[in-house]
Amino acid sequence: MTALTDFAALVPGDHGLCVVSTTRADGSVQSSVVNAGVLDHPVTGRPAIGFVVRDGARKLDNLRERPRATIVIRADWQWASAEGPAELAGPRDELTGFAPDALPGLLRAIFQAAGGEHDDWATYDRVMAEERRTAVLLTPDRVYSNP
Repeated sequence: MTALTDFAALVPGDHGLCVVSTTRADGSVQSSVVNAGVLDHPVTGRPAIGFVVRDGARKLDNLRERPRATIVIRADWQWASAEGPAELAGPRDELTGFAPDALPGLLRAIFQAAGGEHDDWATYDRVMAEERRTAVLLTPDRVYSNP
């Protein structure tokens, strides 16, 4: 097993662009592309992989029903994969121990962990609220990569 630091080291390679896979109700796999980064979990303080999902996305429905995911990041020929339980914090998803009014700060932290920068945080916060964005926090129980 490799450290989550190996995953984090690849984030700058392509703006945290990752493929995340969730499981549909029929057991098949649904994959899509997200920007993700490594940050401290806002409740546990442990390192977690965070990404943001818009309301209505299939992956969000899947995660609500089956809160586990696999996420793969690559930069050139290096890659790392992480699997584990996923927790949600958003307008429709309460994260135990997390204050709902802290959501804008968490969404910013995830954006920055994925390498994002913004010159107008008020606009960013407004758009995230209008789109009812949800933070996904994956705490890996498995991380592996190529040598």
